[in-house]
Amino acid sequence: MKRDGTERELTEAVDLCTADGRLNPAAVGWSPTPVHRCALPGSWGRRKRWDYWCVATPTHVLSVTYADVDYLGLADVWFLDLVHGRTANRSAISPLSRGFAMPERVGASSMSFGGRGLRLAIAEEAEGTRLTASFAGFDCDVVLARPAGHESLSVVIPWSEQRFQCTTKDNTRPASGRVRWEGEEWSFDGAYGCLDFGRGKWPYRTVWNWGSASGVDGGRTLGLQLGGKWTAGTGMTENALCVDGRLSKLSEELVWEYDSADWMRPWRIRSSRVDLTFTPVYDKRSRMQLGVAESEVHQCFGRYSGSVVADGDEVIPVTDLFGWVEEARWRW
Repeated sequence: MKRDGTERELTEAVDLCTADGRLNPAAVGWSPTPVHRCALPGSWGRRKRWDYWCVATPTHVLSVTYADVDYLGLADVWFLDLVHGRTANRSAISPLSRGFAMPERVGASSMSFGGRGLRLAIAEEAEGTRLTASFAGFDCDVVLARPAGHESLSVVIPWSEQRFQCTTKDNTRPASGRVRWEGEEWSFDGAYGCLDFGRGKWPYRTVWNWGSASGVDGGRTLGLQLGGKWTAGTGMTENALCVDGRLSKLSEELVWEYDSADWMRPWRIRSSRVDLTFTPVYDKRSRMQLGVAESEVHQCFGRYSGSVVADGDEVIPVTDLFGWVEEARWRW
């Protein structure tokens, strides 16, 4: 059943790749629950795998990254205290991704890393996904619950037979738990988290936009999943709304308007079903240069306002939804 009639909806389990490592044509589409088996045979150096979690509140933010890009593995924990404008961060890199093991399906197994002063675990448990991490002066223990019947967006973006990406964006995951840092404690009880699960074979140069938010606005539990640039011309988008746990797929490419000379100016994101203004309060600028790999990411945290249109032509006002937008540029 196609909810808007323009992109194929997948309803059964499917392999992302053929046996020789090319894109399986049957895998191209989207689904409201994860259906892709993401084994990535061949193409060493082009394979990118990651699980990224972010739990964002108007006063504090926690993000956890566990990634394998063939020639290196990355474990990263980042915490932002917005009230005082300070951050805690620890990253660890493993050459050739030694010690990293990532499942082929969303939530199929737990992951962990220990070394270089950082301990990190992403554990799949009966009640949900547990994020635990510790480094000097810092520790966190946060659980993202899995509500019964909750839907997420899984989609395959097909650049070519050799280059493609399967992504699952799972927002509005109810959070609980806390962060302790240098004798202070921050609670995530009542907050929401988002998973970005990625498995694919990427071109060397990539640019993308991503916007996300999860929370209660006007009595509705609303999740925004907004993408741009990297999907253009593929016939698929990674755009969707999650309203009270139910997914509405958005098949139009979004128009992103922002000032790359001043990231703190308001951003505008629009289509026939999206009319949003994002007002930043913090710009997380990340740069990496490591041999052949280089990146620059501006991830701005702030508030969304405007309106979106869910399935059934339901117009949903967005008045004060906290989340993020970003522009990422990669050579990898």
